[in-house]
Amino acid sequence: MTPPPAKPASARASVYALVGNPNCGKSTLFNALTGLKQKVGNYPGVTVERKVGTAYTQHGQPLTVIDLPGTYSLAARSPDEAVTRDVLLGRRTDTAMPDRIICVVDATNLERNLYLVHQILDLGRPVILVLNMMDVAEAAGLKIHTSRLEHTLGIPVVSCAASTGRGLIELKLALSRPDLPLSRHAWDVPAAIAPAVSELQASLQDSDKKQPLIARAEALLLLTDQDSVRVSGSTPLSPRTQEILSSWEKRWAADGTDWAAALVNARYDSIGRLTAEIIGTSSAPSGPSTSDRIDAWVTHPVWGWIIFGVLMGVMFLSIFTFAGIPMGWIENLVAAFSGWVSGLIPAGDFHDLVIDGAIAGVEGVIIFLPQILILFLFIGLLESTGYMARAAFIMDRLMSKVGLNGRSFIPLLGSYACAIPGIMAARTIEQPKDRLVTILVAPFMSCSARLPVYLLLIAALVPDEQVPVGLKIGIMLLMYALGTFGAFGFAWLFKKTLLRGAPPLMIMELPPYRLPKIRDVLLQMLERGGIFVKRAGTIILGLSIILWFLATYPKLPDNQPEGDPLAHSLAGRAGHAIEPAIAPLGFDWRIGIGLIQSFAAREVFNSSMGVIFAVEESDDESANELHLRDALRAAERPDGTKLFTPLICLNLMVFYVFAMQCISTIAVVKRETNSWKWPLFQLAYMTGFAWFICLVIYQTGRALGY
Repeated sequence: MTPPPAKPASARASVYALVGNPNCGKSTLFNALTGLKQKVGNYPGVTVERKVGTAYTQHGQPLTVIDLPGTYSLAARSPDEAVTRDVLLGRRTDTAMPDRIICVVDATNLERNLYLVHQILDLGRPVILVLNMMDVAEAAGLKIHTSRLEHTLGIPVVSCAASTGRGLIELKLALSRPDLPLSRHAWDVPAAIAPAVSELQASLQDSDKKQPLIARAEALLLLTDQDSVRVSGSTPLSPRTQEILSSWEKRWAADGTDWAAALVNARYDSIGRLTAEIIGTSSAPSGPSTSDRIDAWVTHPVWGWIIFGVLMGVMFLSIFTFAGIPMGWIENLVAAFSGWVSGLIPAGDFHDLVIDGAIAGVEGVIIFLPQILILFLFIGLLESTGYMARAAFIMDRLMSKVGLNGRSFIPLLGSYACAIPGIMAARTIEQPKDRLVTILVAPFMSCSARLPVYLLLIAALVPDEQVPVGLKIGIMLLMYALGTFGAFGFAWLFKKTLLRGAPPLMIMELPPYRLPKIRDVLLQMLERGGIFVKRAGTIILGLSIILWFLATYPKLPDNQPEGDPLAHSLAGRAGHAIEPAIAPLGFDWRIGIGLIQSFAAREVFNSSMGVIFAVEESDDESANELHLRDALRAAERPDGTKLFTPLICLNLMVFYVFAMQCISTIAVVKRETNSWKWPLFQLAYMTGFAWFICLVIYQTGRALGY
């Protein structure tokens, strides 16, 4: 493929904002336009994802595309919706106002999606309207007269099916147009409201130096009584504008005028007349759609739970079976690389640092990369097919028992991959108390960082290689179930005490089922896997080297040749320092070293164990050849008893289920809540509960003779 021509140094690529309702296929279209040329980060000051990519027109001209968070309206109700509104209105100092706007709508729900388009056209900006999922609309018997819609609105309208690539050429041709026309869109503001709009518009133009149409659009947003971020946020209204707004609100309250409802109804009246002209029906067969027929099973009170359980079981079965072959490849590659490097470096401390510190430490983590990629693959498939929303739907009844609704389950389900994006996803929850409760319990969900720890300890717990894989899957499911029930239990407790409130009602759109676009799912999987490998190659490598140093120095004096070099080291002293606190749980000072290190990242526990036991057994050549799993099985206490007994392995997994062992999550909770109060509370209650429950398990197990 011929690469697109380079742009001249003096040229500036046009900036397009990509906007649309949730579940309209906007992200799929963004990936189709930009491919791998994407940068993902956060908007400064908020935990809202910022995705910017480079696309090319059909003529090879570069342009910048900003994928804005999905929203149903410019009248923002949550932080992510506020970002979309503020970027489009030019309120953010860190993001310039886009030159043009691409509005993506779900063609199967055109009337609802056009509400956002209606508001955007008020801005008086060049707009391209993309009717996405046209293939689904046609299959449902809908016939949309695209040319009539284009003529009525006066803007380019493109029929598209982003998942299959249909319409991409037409969209790129529209992006190539240097003279996009402004919309002929017009609608009648209710007579009782129109004078207030005019006064507010004039005030906003004078105080904020806004363009007339932008000022008018802001005036309309203020009168919906939902633009709370603008009223109380970092860009407050001028005294004059606030005075006008308050005066009109008092006047309407006196005569019983519901101004917000009047504006919304007037918009929908205009949209209703438009859709009546452009939407018809074809001769497609009537009856329930494919999505409806699938939902009859997937959302069934009984079968829905069975299907959900089967899907989770298949995911864990895949983690234990399909990943075995690539894990073997990684193990052999690392062994070969370690042997090659060992032959290049003469024996000594530097040799041990590289082999037993750096390579062994990183191997203890990357060996589990195939399982983590499978986990990300399944989550990506659940999201892209539309099943994730159904999982939230069937969980709504259960979530209501603990004071939340099914919308909170989406961040919790996302936390199975990583608590950080799960906590960030909680920003879509409208009620502040429900959002905070979701944030406080999200880290209980077993994230991918715990997966290597579980897999290692399950391997040490079940020594017989002939044990059915179903037993291992059962133990893994138990860990995930414990975290889930822990999250629900504490959510119920918080909603009854600290954050008391009635369970909110859930209104959620169930998107149509779609065949997943494998390219996008794999791209997302590789992106998340790349973050994991980057962590292994930086944080874990650095910590492994530091831990090797701490576990090696200071060395025993020459007059103490029979002493324990690990116990004498700095790491051993730190482990001994916390041993009184963890000994009642059955953990010794060596496990304590791993607990300290894994606070940076849970998966560091594996590399810590690899370094500790490689150093501990360095005088025994046969022990050096043992796999980490076998090293744990062989580890002994001073009295000769096994260190990693089944009871200890189980208790250690339970500790990692409940304890807050992730400094990155604490930092994100601080940013999300804008306070140190809640992350410190989260650290204290989770770690305290983990210690207590592990104390009960270990002491009960000992009393029963285990």
